Amino acid sequence: MSEEKMSFEQAMVRLEEIVRSLERGDAPLDQSLALFEEGTSLVRLCTTALEQAQQRVTILLKQDDGRVTEQIFDGGSADGSSESV
Repeated sequence: MSEEKMSFEQAMVRLEEIVRSLERGDAPLDQSLALFEEGTSLVRLCTTALEQAQQRVTILLKQDDGRVTEQIFDGGSADGSSESV
């Protein structure tokens, strides 16, 4: 399966396989380099997927008065902005 069509979960499984193979240290140099290249590509794919997911996450907070406010999760904004829903 091409890396572009892999899900995040599939990419993580393949990345774990690559890490185990490289940690064993029994692959020839050319194969190790190819595995390392594939692994770095998978890391980029996973990082992109996580960044996109983070941008889509919304946090619903129930306030004391029963209202629900929606905050867009931006990964660290300290402005505390929210919208009532």
